[in-house]
Amino acid sequence: MNNKDFIAELSRRLGYTLKDTSSLVATLVSEMTEELEDENVISIQNVGTFEVKKKQERVVVNPSTQQRMLVPPKLVVNFKPSASFKEKMQ
Repeated sequence: MNNKDFIAELSRRLGYTLKDTSSLVATLVSEMTEELEDENVISIQNVGTFEVKKKQERVVVNPSTQQRMLVPPKLVVNFKPSASFKEKMQ
């Protein structure tokens, strides 16, 4: 399902126009992005938890040249599904 299909289905289920539904989804994504940028944890009941974690710097080796390289630390978004979400996905 792509974004257009998702908006159309959500619009149909909620009874809103496509424009209003698209605006709602854009606002939701924007707010979630802002919270994650501030490194806050987002917990959505029956879905799971989104949080920002810092990956430590590490040394990797290029297998073809055996050259060692240092990969700098970076922030990544981690998603931990809830138990009910996991159950539905099985």
